[in-house]
Amino acid sequence: MSQKNGIYCAIVSLGVIFLLLLQPVQAQYNFQELEKTIEQSKKELGKEYSILVYKDGKIVFSKSAGEFNPKTQAPIASASKWLTAALIMALVDDGKISLEDKLSKHIPDMNKYSKGFITIRHCLSHLTGIESDPIKLSDIIRRNRYNSLEEEITEFVTKREIVANPGLEFRYSNVGLNLAGRYIEIALRRGFEQLMQEKILRPLQMRGTNFSSLNAINPSGGAQSTANDYINFCSMLLNKGMFNGKRILSEASVQFLLQAHTTSSMIKYAPKVAEGYNYAAGSWVLQTDSNGNPSVLASPGLFGTWPMIDLCRNYAVVFFAKEFMNEDRRDVYLNLKKKIDEQIASNCQ
Repeated sequence: MSQKNGIYCAIVSLGVIFLLLLQPVQAQYNFQELEKTIEQSKKELGKEYSILVYKDGKIVFSKSAGEFNPKTQAPIASASKWLTAALIMALVDDGKISLEDKLSKHIPDMNKYSKGFITIRHCLSHLTGIESDPIKLSDIIRRNRYNSLEEEITEFVTKREIVANPGLEFRYSNVGLNLAGRYIEIALRRGFEQLMQEKILRPLQMRGTNFSSLNAINPSGGAQSTANDYINFCSMLLNKGMFNGKRILSEASVQFLLQAHTTSSMIKYAPKVAEGYNYAAGSWVLQTDSNGNPSVLASPGLFGTWPMIDLCRNYAVVFFAKEFMNEDRRDVYLNLKKKIDEQIASNCQ
């Protein structure tokens, strides 16, 4: 009889463990205030959005509205820059290029137009010194006149003036990342999209992400992605370059991507949504820790995509929305992040 009881207890115990494993992953966190704040922010968020929070190897919160879900593909505008910066660093890891490479090495016309000292490093943080206009929605439409990335870069090189020595002044634009994108095409004799798929998108299982375009490839703002895909990218950064047990970027490259490369005095132009922040490589530094090191970084896009990672709390959040970004949306996203912060303790002093 006691043996039967022992077997029965073992079965019950296994059943309880199985049921616990089936509990929603977000049960360990109380995201009621986050849910409430999302509900109160419906006007600013719009009718279609998807929000994912990643922590310790899993999604701990997921919320979508309208036709959006974590698999919905949408344009991500300037959130493309973080992906492009990561691709550049992957090629640096491979020894194919160097951060100190002068663009004139493969784009000789740079020398003819007083741009011979611009390096890959300058390109990743908008420090080329080339004149640029504030980014507007009309620029995206006007960009359709280019038939190739090569054509756009030729215009940057031959028609835009140098307004500062490279490395001294920050002007946010599509110039730097697109110059770097064209540079790697020439240096490796392969298309930007092919390189992106090989080095970043396929290894990170970002099957819903691409830079395909009917016109010119746009490394700075031409990607389409999904919330699921971008959270994979963010998780790789949080895990110091690792994804599913495979190294995507070296720790040194991740550190480069996540450190500030500007000071406030260097910034001559930043979009309103990022005013007051310093720039890393492909992303903005939203917060620093007590030692002044970046602790929260984000790569906002004009179309409402805003991926963020919090290095002190070791989590990532991705906001995908259908409507255009504005300052109200920024405040909403930052407020939603505060609600997440309330449930995840910081490891920083």
